[in-house]
Amino acid sequence: MPNQATAFALIGDRYHNSDYIRTALRRTLVQGVGLSIDFTDDVTQLNAENLTGAGYRLLILFRDGMTWPNGYGETAFWNGRADVVPITSEPPVPQEEVRMEYWMTEAQGKAIRAFVEGGGSALLMHNVTYIATKNADFRHTLGAATEGHPPVRPFKVAVTNPSHPIMQGASDFVVTDEQHYMTYDGDPAHVLMRSHNEDGLTFKELGTSCEAGWAYDYGQGRVCYLAPGHTIPALWNPAYVGIQQNAVRWLLRQI
Repeated sequence: MPNQATAFALIGDRYHNSDYIRTALRRTLVQGVGLSIDFTDDVTQLNAENLTGAGYRLLILFRDGMTWPNGYGETAFWNGRADVVPITSEPPVPQEEVRMEYWMTEAQGKAIRAFVEGGGSALLMHNVTYIATKNADFRHTLGAATEGHPPVRPFKVAVTNPSHPIMQGASDFVVTDEQHYMTYDGDPAHVLMRSHNEDGLTFKELGTSCEAGWAYDYGQGRVCYLAPGHTIPALWNPAYVGIQQNAVRWLLRQI
């Protein structure tokens, strides 16, 4: 029997655990909009067969571009700031090279691009800009690639396109979050909001401000990117909740 869920969501990575993302989106999108979502953190499940064969209308992607096949090489466990417990094991755990791999294959990038060009939609969130540095088709779909981010800090997100359906009823808001910076490849007219560090804190040579959300038609489908999302409080900021919900409705052509 074909899968009846509307959305396929690939979530979670080393630095962004699946549980908080699933918890947040179940409230904002499943309960808040009535969206049915199949969640997974298995990157191999993102493929052309699953996207097109299961009848999904929406792809949600909320994770970075890295996997760590040999683990993270931990030597200690932090029980709070002042309590560091060295890790022991008898017999000892075999030592392996700690290495990172980029998980998105050329075929996966092409599958995402074809899914959206063919009429599907994509809600791309927070740290997906890291995937785009190593995958041309995904970058073309997303319209940007990361430049990195400073440590978590407060910043303001300002509405720049109040006439767009996603931003109807939206207002500026403040979150304590990772302020993501990226090279934006798209039309400035598609930008919905920008992040601003009102304390004057910069990142690299990129200043205090960057694009924080955009949306556009892509082939027969639609794409929306939203940057805030490192914590549940950021994702549950009331002003931002409304934007996320409007984004889903716009992507599914309900508004």
